[in-house]
Amino acid sequence: MVSSCLSYKRYTYIHENENEPTRGAIDIHHVIINGSRVTGYARLWWLAFFLVGLAIIMYFLLGKDNPVRTLSWSCLLSGFFVMIQSRKFVKKESVIIMPTFGIQLETQYLSGKTVSRFIPIGKILKPVLVECVTPVTCYWSLSLFLRGEEQLTLVFKELRPSLKMLVPIWKALCAVSGTDQREMMTEEEHVVAG
Repeated sequence: MVSSCLSYKRYTYIHENENEPTRGAIDIHHVIINGSRVTGYARLWWLAFFLVGLAIIMYFLLGKDNPVRTLSWSCLLSGFFVMIQSRKFVKKESVIIMPTFGIQLETQYLSGKTVSRFIPIGKILKPVLVECVTPVTCYWSLSLFLRGEEQLTLVFKELRPSLKMLVPIWKALCAVSGTDQREMMTEEEHVVAG
């Protein structure tokens, strides 16, 4: 059952849980990339430009005597290139919270491939919201402190959802890991005020 849905710019956030909110209920959070016609048309133009460029290159490499052979090779190579590139496009990322067992992080690609990672509940120390700053942009990221690991584990490896979408997931992870989110919010308010 979908309990909440939020759409903002490139992403849609969907929160699913069982009909009766019980302590042991499975809690599922999806962040999905919005598909639009503009994006589809841009990809189509990019593909057409790539095909024309490849046909011109193949024309000069294979010779000017057989244009049919040149066109077939360029179509074959461009189709192979598009197939390889489509495997890298992410369709959605999900966080599946199973309170007695742990959490499962899933990344689903446009090609249909799904990559999953399970983290036992006893290994989670604390979920944190981190502000990431690059020379070009600034965005929020949801990460986990895990026992026995030196680096933070990113919950969303490929997508960069907004803070409005990350906060409900962070609260759910705080609840399942036993972290008191009110203390953390109070500490952050004191840092901002001071």
